[in-house]
Amino acid sequence: MIPSYAYAALAFSAFTSATLLPGTSEAAFALFVRRFPEYAYGALLCAGLANGLGSMVSYWMGRLLPSRKMPSEKTLNLMRRFGIWLLPFAWLPVIGDALPLAAGWLRLNPWTSGLMLIAGKMARYAFILWGMQYYAA
Repeated sequence: MIPSYAYAALAFSAFTSATLLPGTSEAAFALFVRRFPEYAYGALLCAGLANGLGSMVSYWMGRLLPSRKMPSEKTLNLMRRFGIWLLPFAWLPVIGDALPLAAGWLRLNPWTSGLMLIAGKMARYAFILWGMQYYAA
């Protein structure tokens, strides 16, 4: 049986990694799967949802930004051009943290934004899981 603190630690790492706080959720996910391989899909669900919820915190922070304090012009131009279709890439380094912030600032629909963010985060962890399973075989 898996200790509940392992899921809690994974969720905490994934959640904080998606906010402006530093984090290492990929490493925590990989360690979890290596230690508890039979719970790999539970870890995928836990990390993906927690990371997506962390991005939604950034989204809501963006909604609270006053109009004169906007995200970078480059990020805003990308969001204006591609809208919610850019949100699955919020896991990317450097620009990824700014995407949910800009989505909130632009007042994109919170439900579709959350769905796109979670889909992108789940896809990233699924790719990591696939890579671990592929190279372990």
